[in-house]
Amino acid sequence: MAGISDYPFRRMIREFAPGVPVVTEMISCHSLVEQHKNCLRNFDNYGTEGNVGTQIFGAVPDLMADAARILGDAGATWIDINMGCPVPKVATRANAGAFLMRDHRLAGRIISAVVRAVKIPVSVKTRLGWDNENMDWTDLVHVAADAGAKFLTLHGRTRAQGYTGMAVHPKIKDMPIPIIANGDIVDMAGVQSAIDNGYAGAMIGRAMMGRPWVFGEILGTGQKPENIGELVMRHLDLVLEYYGARAGVPMFRKHLAWYSAGMPNSSDFRVKINQITDENEMKQEILQFWGCVAKR
Repeated sequence: MAGISDYPFRRMIREFAPGVPVVTEMISCHSLVEQHKNCLRNFDNYGTEGNVGTQIFGAVPDLMADAARILGDAGATWIDINMGCPVPKVATRANAGAFLMRDHRLAGRIISAVVRAVKIPVSVKTRLGWDNENMDWTDLVHVAADAGAKFLTLHGRTRAQGYTGMAVHPKIKDMPIPIIANGDIVDMAGVQSAIDNGYAGAMIGRAMMGRPWVFGEILGTGQKPENIGELVMRHLDLVLEYYGARAGVPMFRKHLAWYSAGMPNSSDFRVKINQITDENEMKQEILQFWGCVAKR
């Protein structure tokens, strides 16, 4: 969830589900090891965040191991290796993400290197396969297990599908490690369906966009707030604190689009906020749209 499950959004999730395991944005092993200063997530401290898995991607085993060590030292609860991202700059040009479904030997070397590098658990996130003719996810499960991964999350689409079509969650039977279901799971019914099909659990992805309370609803620890505007303002304040106004204001536009989706006059609201560059102007639009009172 690049650009979405960052530190400010993880803070919002914790308001409704304090103990839920959450996963960071996908982090480049190159950027992390080289300490690129323009990428703030390279310097996050996870020690005070609770149960946080850090997801990394890359195609060089030694660099992936170094990145895992950095994240482990920063307080991550576990390391998740992305082997499912379908974006071309990752999956085809960088030979990482979903590309590793096509090179199980390299996938195994990466997993083994990461497992040896850290004392915390290591997991893998992948898809059903590269395309409909190469749906060999079960083979990758065995590769991951043999290399020392503790569990695997399976997104119910191929790389060729991207995020189109309905996700399919094949029944799980006789797998060497626990499998977590992912894809089009939006509520407790979806979670229960996954468990009934043999999965050890479920991962919520795009369903959390504009709905940080979804985890609380599923776990019974929190519900959708009556005044979403107050929540949106808290989220914006966290974004501004973390990124600063120059980067934070344009970055927050997508969150406002998701928070307002389906509400009356949301189309006009999105047009307005997409032209805003000033934090105070953005706050005024939020206050006006949701009819909330600023608490300062």
